[in-house]
Amino acid sequence: MIKTVEYLGDKVRMIDQTRLPLEKVFIDCKTIEDVADAIKTMVVRGAPAIGVSAAMGVSLGAESIQTDNFDSFYIQLEDKCSALAKSRPTAVNLAWGIERMKRVARESKSLSIPKLKEKLKQESLDICKEDIESNMAMGSFGQTLIDDGSTILTHCNAGALATAGFGTALGVIRAAVNAGKKIEVLADETRPFLQGARLTVWELMEDNIPVKLITDNMSGFFMKNKQVDAVVVGADRIAGNGDVANKIGTYMVAVLAQKHQIPFYVAAPISTLDLSLNSGEEIPIEERSEDEVISLNNKRITPEGAIAAHPAFDITPNDLVTSIITDKGIAKPPYTTSLKNLSEQ
Repeated sequence: MIKTVEYLGDKVRMIDQTRLPLEKVFIDCKTIEDVADAIKTMVVRGAPAIGVSAAMGVSLGAESIQTDNFDSFYIQLEDKCSALAKSRPTAVNLAWGIERMKRVARESKSLSIPKLKEKLKQESLDICKEDIESNMAMGSFGQTLIDDGSTILTHCNAGALATAGFGTALGVIRAAVNAGKKIEVLADETRPFLQGARLTVWELMEDNIPVKLITDNMSGFFMKNKQVDAVVVGADRIAGNGDVANKIGTYMVAVLAQKHQIPFYVAAPISTLDLSLNSGEEIPIEERSEDEVISLNNKRITPEGAIAAHPAFDITPNDLVTSIITDKGIAKPPYTTSLKNLSEQ
């Protein structure tokens, strides 16, 4: 299984996803600032993987604090966490991972500072382990929705590389294959960062799962010609009403799927739910550099002086979502009720 991120002694090691698929390179983060930079520059990406990385980053930040007083320790930890939280605003797992680590620190204030640091490191390891387990559970639930012989369209990368291992959307596909089903995958390239072309195709080829790359503007063609049986995507944040924030282009795929009466499934762990938000309109959308749009592989593809927009995510309204697959079960409309019920399990 691909190890996207792991805690090794005094450092956090990540596979550099900006170098895939041409190079398989690992980088070592030795400080919380290194982790924040890795998240911001998309060395590590995908909501669950960001949550795990953030938790490990908090542990690294805690290790660097030199004090014997809890109040002083916690003030410094909060400052470090505040900077980490700004690295990517849309993925709710980032804030979730940080807040969980801060809560553990508060609940363990009676421990000595060395023991507290050990506690925080163990918590980050537990979060990593839980993520893999939740992905396996998600896959088990989700594969029941996939028929033998299906061709699945997916957008962006929601696989092992987007998590601590196994994957969300690709986890559903892996689980279906593991159940003996014959599955083929169409992977959108996912401009402008090409997560589908670079990462999803690489992952599936590593697992010998049949995959065909298509450009983002081909989805409608394949749907209209009855060459797509279901769409499975991941999510970076899901509002209480089931509106889904995912990589830019997801909304377009969902509209096409509804037009062609193709089920549109979202796979995401309970930690990706943000029930404090009534709808997707309240989800902040990250704006990334226009350089990622006007260039490809560091080579300009537009005229000098061209202006580009780059919203990194879009919102898919809940009425376009057939089901939301979580690690607690499958949510169906009305999502306001079903998501709340699953989150309380």
